[in-house]
Amino acid sequence: MVKKNWTREETIIAFNVYCKVPFKSSSKSNSTVIKYANIIGRSPSALNMKIGNFGRLDPELKKQGVVGLVNGSKLEEEVWNEFNENWEKLAFESEELIAKFQNKEIGEIEEINFEKFPEGKDRETTIKARVNQYFFRTAILSSYSLKCCITGLSIPDLLVASHIKPWSKDKENRINPRNGLCLNSIHDKAFDKGYITVTPDFKVKVSDYFNHYSKDKPVNDFFLKYDNKNIIKPEKFVPAQEFLDYHYQNIFIK
Repeated sequence: MVKKNWTREETIIAFNVYCKVPFKSSSKSNSTVIKYANIIGRSPSALNMKIGNFGRLDPELKKQGVVGLVNGSKLEEEVWNEFNENWEKLAFESEELIAKFQNKEIGEIEEINFEKFPEGKDRETTIKARVNQYFFRTAILSSYSLKCCITGLSIPDLLVASHIKPWSKDKENRINPRNGLCLNSIHDKAFDKGYITVTPDFKVKVSDYFNHYSKDKPVNDFFLKYDNKNIIKPEKFVPAQEFLDYHYQNIFIK
């Protein structure tokens, strides 16, 4: 059987999957790879190879000594260059294509919560917001291999894709995976309030606010013992120092 060339639409979906699957866990037997391979009518091996091809383009993987497959196509480079710094476009366009391959509307994707939608323009705005939130969460949790970067907690329902520079402060980087940390729900709340931060050199810093509660064992267990500890860095989408510096300078309660 003659292998057909990958289309642009298929390649965009492959990039979407690259963002959703921990790179070291990607394989032809990975359930997420199998799922999306079936959607686009490719074998899991072929999709996994495409994910490996995108890995060769990721400078963060290269810094860690992780390399993708060396042979790739010009189309992969074009898709990488088009979407790598345009995350909102990637999120919506790729999810829309995934729906299209299933003969569905984007508002019918099961993984995204589309309940209780308004009508008209508000509906369109809500759909885009939900798609963006879903993509951001999935990309962040997968890049940290479903582990809180401070505690290592690995219960997905208790993990949050936390924005470093708040959603309200930077419209252009709301969906940028490099503006995110995977935190458990308690540390996410503390990070949002400025009681903890992650410094530009990837160390946890705990606010002096907790000195008032230093005799409380739970405060020590949840916060104080992590002060000056290194976070668990993701294999891809390493937090950008500009966002970490913003949080440290503007939100953290010193």
